[in-house]
Amino acid sequence: MSFSLLLLFASSLFLHGTSFGAMIICEDLTMDNCSFAISSSGNRCVLEDFEDKRGKVEYQCRTSEVMVETLIMSEYIETEDCVRACGVNRNATGISSDVLLDRKSIVTLCSPPCYQNCPNIIDLHSNLAVGEGVSLPDLCEQQRNHPDCAMIELLSSSSAAAADGPVGSANHVPAPAPAPSI
Repeated sequence: MSFSLLLLFASSLFLHGTSFGAMIICEDLTMDNCSFAISSSGNRCVLEDFEDKRGKVEYQCRTSEVMVETLIMSEYIETEDCVRACGVNRNATGISSDVLLDRKSIVTLCSPPCYQNCPNIIDLHSNLAVGEGVSLPDLCEQQRNHPDCAMIELLSSSSAAAADGPVGSANHVPAPAPAPSI
C-alpha cells in the first residue's frame, strides 16, 4: 500500500513538472503541441510552414506577436479534449479568422463542451472575431437562438468591415476629397 502511495506521489511530481512548471518556448515545441499553446512569456505559439533547401515543406513552431490577455493562461498547451471538443486543427498553420466563416465551425465553437470548458480556444477565437468586428459571445447567443441568422450577420459584418478596412487600422487613410471645380 505504501509503495503505491509513493509511486502515485512520484508520478504526480513528474506530471506537474512537465505540464505546469516547465518553461514553454514555442520554438522548442513539436508540431503536435504547437497550435493553441501559449509560451511562458504569454505569446501564442503558431505553426509555420517553409520550404527547405530541397523544396520540401517543413513545419516549425514559432512565437507569434499575439499575446494572451491574461498571463494566467501563460505556459499552457491545449488539451486534446479541447482540440476535439472545439473542432480545431492542431496542424493548421498561422492564426486565421477563416474558421469564423464556416457555419459548422461556429456551431462547434459555441457548443457547451467547447465554449464552457476550453477558455484558451474561446479566448483566441473571441479576439479573432473582434478583429472582424463581431462579438463571439453574441454570435454564439444568436447561434443558439436563431442558427440561420447568425451566419448572415457575421457575413454582413465582415463585408462591411472589409469595405471600410480593418477595424482600428492605423493604415486606413480616407479617400482624398475631390478637387474643387473652377
